[in-house]
Amino acid sequence: MPGILGIILALGMLMYLAYRGFSVLIIAPASALLAVILAGDVPILATYTQVFMRSAGNFIIQYFPLFLLGALFGKLMEDSGSAQVLSRWIVGRLGAQRAVLAVVLACAVLTYGGVSLFVVAFAVFPIAVELFQQARIPKRLIPATIALGAFTFTMTALPGTPAIQNAIPMPFFGTTPFAAPGLGLLTGAIMFGLGQIWLNQRVARAQQAGEGYGDQPVQPVQRTHELREHALGEGFDLFEITDVLAVPDTTARPQPSVIVAAAPLVLVIALNLVFVTFIIPTWDTNYLTEPQFGSTSIQAVRGLWAIIVALVLSILALVFLNYRRFANLKETLDSGADAAVLPIFNTASQVGFGAVIAALPAFVIMRNAVLGLGGDNPLISLAVSVSLLAGITGSASGGMSIALDTLGDSFVQMADQAGIALDLMHRVTAVATGGLDALPHSGAVITLLAICGLTHREAYIDIFVVAVLLPIVALIALIILGSVFGSF
Repeated sequence: MPGILGIILALGMLMYLAYRGFSVLIIAPASALLAVILAGDVPILATYTQVFMRSAGNFIIQYFPLFLLGALFGKLMEDSGSAQVLSRWIVGRLGAQRAVLAVVLACAVLTYGGVSLFVVAFAVFPIAVELFQQARIPKRLIPATIALGAFTFTMTALPGTPAIQNAIPMPFFGTTPFAAPGLGLLTGAIMFGLGQIWLNQRVARAQQAGEGYGDQPVQPVQRTHELREHALGEGFDLFEITDVLAVPDTTARPQPSVIVAAAPLVLVIALNLVFVTFIIPTWDTNYLTEPQFGSTSIQAVRGLWAIIVALVLSILALVFLNYRRFANLKETLDSGADAAVLPIFNTASQVGFGAVIAALPAFVIMRNAVLGLGGDNPLISLAVSVSLLAGITGSASGGMSIALDTLGDSFVQMADQAGIALDLMHRVTAVATGGLDALPHSGAVITLLAICGLTHREAYIDIFVVAVLLPIVALIALIILGSVFGSF
């Protein structure tokens, strides 16, 4: 009993201190220490160096290329002006009369192409302000509109997305970024469609009540330190915040055409598909069975390899197409590289926390309870465990990594016994991360509100509906469809 209480208190401590703005690098090992102390006869130093640090280090070894390349790609898209050009082009085609749809699609195109959520929020917010003012839509709806386009279907559901949430399940299930494409598209359509219905109804009610844009200030960020206090988790880090605020206005330099701006995004998805489906399977990779290469198989790594190659080639194309548009290419690359460091260490620290919890004797009881939730359907227990851990940590990638590191082998075995395709397990895992990860203490939510200059009281209810409630509804639909029709 003390062991279970210790785990619950440690999770509560992690959740509360993350909400209060403490660094995950500090609170994750501190929370793990609390659980170890309350567990009783467990060696503290050995648990830290041999369990916590080893698990955190393994995560960094496996996923650092994706964090690094993703941060570089996003920074290059931003500094070249490509992100702003695409956003304004989409908005210009749809107009102020479809302001909500325009902002959602602008965010969706950028995030599906690999641009980080943080860069998207900064790039799209000023455009959303202009549109919402013209259409007399309340400013309090901007965060939810951005969240629908950036935090939901493009992050977890759409096949092929280079988001880390779509990459982490691949080594565990031997899948690719395009796992269960049909189900992913249907799930994404549910999130997008219901989100649009909700936001349009909210706009209609506000306009019927005579509520206009409001008199809130339109400056996206008034003081750098306001965001410093809130920058936690997936890509929302101090380096990137400082760099974004220090970048000169890209509109002062020649802007790329829409075709040039969109080309790198298209390349990421297209190259990803080509390499994972046609090119990598033709390679002779028998050497992977050797101990020096991890004694693994091509099925376990081809998804990661495809994303890495796609991002590298797309970055090279982005630089080639926009070389003269960068004020200082070296500074852009340096800033992008710096921006990759804190996010991966934050996530790795959460993974280390999960490894410590999984190593405690009391965790066996909790694990058996979770695995038994779905009865004969492992999709349910998988979805519940991933969702809860994503909610507790306030991080989609952190919660997913903890769940798969601690229970991944059990889920694979259960899927095999139930005859469930691992592609379906992959898609359920990815979609399950998007929901409870957007609770009020989430670093992504806190930073988005800070960018928009709004409070939880003013804007969170709509974020909750489009980024928490509706993704859960879509997850339930995914589990039902997958259970009835299988993976497709």
